Formats: sequence, structure tokens, C-alpha cells
Amino acid sequence: MIIREWRGRALCVKSGAYPRHFRENVVPELRNVPGFLGAHLSQRQMGDRVEFLVLTRWQSMDAIRSFAGASVDRAVVEPGAVAALVDVDDLVAHYVVIKEVSHALPTD
Repeated sequence: MIIREWRGRALCVKSGAYPRHFRENVVPELRNVPGFLGAHLSQRQMGDRVEFLVLTRWQSMDAIRSFAGASVDRAVVEPGAVAALVDVDDLVAHYVVIKEVSHALPTD
């Protein structure tokens, strides 16, 4: 499994726009890409800005290539995301998952 990391930043006063775009546009599109396994959207306060961290999970680098094209290290940033953010990373990072741990809730 591969984790793909990307970051973008918004002004605090407009910080709701990107999560809405992510939920309404990005997630439905990603769900149609073969090899896409899931995503996390996180945020942190940075002065007058909010930084968003997007971590997507993929079966393989081939699956990422089918999403991102040949330049897998270039960010795929839709116009709706650009409109919601004041600054975006042009490059992404990829990490090979070597161990995944989840917490199983007890069943009754």
C-alpha cells in the first residue's frame, strides 16, 4: 500500500470551502479510480491560515499513475481546490506502508 501526501492552505475566514470541495468533488471522483483505497483530510491552525493535509491510500504506484499520470510526484489540484485555497503544494510525497495497525472495537 502507498500513502500519497499533499498539503494546501486557506485563509481562516474561508477555511470551510476546501473541506466542502473535498467532500463534494474530490471524494466521489477518487472512488471511481481503480486502486484507490481511502483518504484522510486533516487540518491545523497556522496563524491566519489553516493548513489541510490530504493523505490518500493506494494499492500501488501503478494505481497512482492511473490517477496522476506519468508525473506521479506532481500534485493533482482541481480548479475548485485552487479557488478555495491561497497556497498549494505543487509536489506530493509517497510512502510505502510497512505496517498498518488498527484498533478493533470490542463486539457485544
